[in-house]
Amino acid sequence: MPHYQKLLRVSTTGKSLLNITSKIEAIVAESGVETGLCTLFLRHTSASLLIQENADPDVLKDLENFMAKLVPESGRYIHDAEGPDDMPAHIRTAITRTSENIPVNNGHLVLGTWQGIYVWEHRQRSHVRELVVHIFG
Repeated sequence: MPHYQKLLRVSTTGKSLLNITSKIEAIVAESGVETGLCTLFLRHTSASLLIQENADPDVLKDLENFMAKLVPESGRYIHDAEGPDDMPAHIRTAITRTSENIPVNNGHLVLGTWQGIYVWEHRQRSHVRELVVHIFG
C-alpha cells in the first residue's frame, strides 16, 4: 500500500477560517493515490481543522461569533503568557479538532457538495501553521 506524506505550511491572517481545500486536493493529486485515505494533522495548540460549509460565508461568520461567545477573550484566565487571546485559543482548539480523515476515490477527496477544509486560526495575529498531509491507499 503506497504512502505519501507532505508538510503544508499555510499563512493565516489572524483570527479567521482559511479554506485549504484546493491545497489538499493538489497534494492528493500529486500523491498518485486513486483509492485510500487522506489524514490531516495540524501541529498546533491554538488553531484547529474544520470541515464545514463552503458556499455561504455567513455560516463561517456565525461559527466565529458562536465561538467568541462560548470562549470569550477576557481577563479571567490564569495562562496569558502571549496575551489575552492565548488561553482562549487553547480552549477553542481543545473543543474542536486538530486532525481529520477524508476518503480518497478516483484520485479526489470524497467531500460533500458544500464541504470545504479550513484551518481555523484562533489567535489575533497572523501565524504560519504547519499541516501534515498523509495519504495512503
